[in-house]
Amino acid sequence: MAASTAMASSTLRQQVGILSSNALLGGSAVSTRRTGPCYASAIATSSPPSQPPTCSASISTRTGGEETQSTHRREGVISRRETLSAASSAAMAAAVLLAMAPALPAEAKSLEERYAEETTAVIDKIRYTLNLDKTDPGKPDAVATLKAASVDWVAKYRREKKVAGKPSFSNMYSVLNAISGHYNSFGIGYPIPAKRKDRILQEVDDTEKALAKGR
Repeated sequence: MAASTAMASSTLRQQVGILSSNALLGGSAVSTRRTGPCYASAIATSSPPSQPPTCSASISTRTGGEETQSTHRREGVISRRETLSAASSAAMAAAVLLAMAPALPAEAKSLEERYAEETTAVIDKIRYTLNLDKTDPGKPDAVATLKAASVDWVAKYRREKKVAGKPSFSNMYSVLNAISGHYNSFGIGYPIPAKRKDRILQEVDDTEKALAKGR
């Protein structure tokens, strides 16, 4: 009877020990499910859950790599944004400078072209002034304008060898001398005699014909 009681007590202690072990393993399994695969590996190798060096290093490595990649991506985005911003600013600055820049002058005309245009302009003033009536209130201003244009024309072209030898220049110079001489001698109140006026206008026509031929 005593032997049976001792055996039963031993069996009971073994069952209690097994249940305690199962409970302990069960708690670890729950902890593994709660904390992840690292602690499961630690329990399987009988390592304490509080010291998972290998798994901890692996997690740290992955985290550092992800942070590095994320940093690189952010830097790439910022770099592209800065590049686009700089390009946009440069384009805007160029547009502003272009808008503020003065318009380019037209292609420079040759001496002969300027001479022909300005000579024709003086001819128009001559005809307008000579055809005004002596009582016209605009006569004094017209004569003054013609005198100023005559002085400018002579001063500009009489020393230009390319045009001073042209027949148009000789005819025009003669016309301007005749008109200036008359008004300087008799004043604007005394009209140019008809014959002299006709001769002056004829020389003006000859000047235009010479200009048309480039002479």
